[in-house]
Amino acid sequence: MQDHYQHRKHNKNLLMVHLIFVTKYRKSILYGQIKEDTKQHIFDACVKHHWYICTMEADGDHIHILLQYNPSDSITKIVGVLKSYSTYHIWKAHNTILSQHFWKEQTLWSDRYFACSIGNVSKETIEKYIENQG
Repeated sequence: MQDHYQHRKHNKNLLMVHLIFVTKYRKSILYGQIKEDTKQHIFDACVKHHWYICTMEADGDHIHILLQYNPSDSITKIVGVLKSYSTYHIWKAHNTILSQHFWKEQTLWSDRYFACSIGNVSKETIEKYIENQG
């Protein structure tokens, strides 16, 4: 993975987050065409919002995404956009299969998510750098 700083008018940044979404009721449905379509819809949503996916993979009942984002976007916003966009489009394409698993509502993801910021250097390296200033 090669990191690319984003150059903006008033800042230069490299903000990255590791996200994990789990399917509702931990249903193992992210296989085959549903898996590929889900990944594509998440990718499409990222392109629309100028987020960059470094890597993404799904495994049955969850998906991992390593994403570079803009400082003006919150993690909560990113998660909301990706979950709602992918859910809407997956139900459009795979209604018959999904309705067998989620008969009460048109859902795909659990309400929860995991998010962890990542960086290019360790906390200790940054602390040492700051301590050596001045």
